[in-house]
Amino acid sequence: MDNRQLLKDSLEKMGISLSENQTQQFFDYKSLLVEWNEKMNLTAITDEREVIIKHFVDSISILSEVKIEEGAEIIDVGTGAGFPGLPVKIIRPDLKVTLLDSLNKRIGFLDQVCTQLGLENVDNIHSRAEDGGQSPMLREKFDYCLSRAVANLAVLSEYCLPFVKVGGMFVSLKGPDAVQEIKDAEIAIKKLGGEVERVIKIEIPNSDITHSLIIIKKIDNTPKVYPRKAGTASKKPIK
Repeated sequence: MDNRQLLKDSLEKMGISLSENQTQQFFDYKSLLVEWNEKMNLTAITDEREVIIKHFVDSISILSEVKIEEGAEIIDVGTGAGFPGLPVKIIRPDLKVTLLDSLNKRIGFLDQVCTQLGLENVDNIHSRAEDGGQSPMLREKFDYCLSRAVANLAVLSEYCLPFVKVGGMFVSLKGPDAVQEIKDAEIAIKKLGGEVERVIKIEIPNSDITHSLIIIKKIDNTPKVYPRKAGTASKKPIK
């Protein structure tokens, strides 16, 4: 099948339908990604089929399992080239999305994508997670935090849970075997005001990729000391 059909078919298998306009937005996004990637390092994946499966479908898989309310406010921490936040936004234009990244060049790319795709209600913010999590403008303001960042779950929870309001969710996309990582992060998640609600195994259609969605509910306010100063979480994870 051609790549447009590949995108549509993969999403249909997850119960998600795609309009012609949305399909075009994804392919415009892909073109910008490849173009900008020649000037700066956005992704190691540039083959069109792989971008569709490993970036777009992988990101959207969140929506196949997490029922996000109409008009919810979402932040994607460590978004990089916009994953998973922008694919989620294309599928759900009703959502208010904030994309946070520590590299200003990437923010320039995200601004260009949002302009060219005509996406509204997207804020692209240049900030480290540790600084953003302490900002009164962002702290505990979001219904959902999504992240595909590669840090281990204890560190990632310190980066992400401070953004989530009590009653909201932190959704982390992880590899297929997340059991040990969850166990190692239990104390950190509890100290940060979270509780693991469920772990869902997802098989990405038209591929051999399996990953885990770790869904953490925010049940209490995060203590003011977290997140700690830049670099501290990874050097001294909460135990």
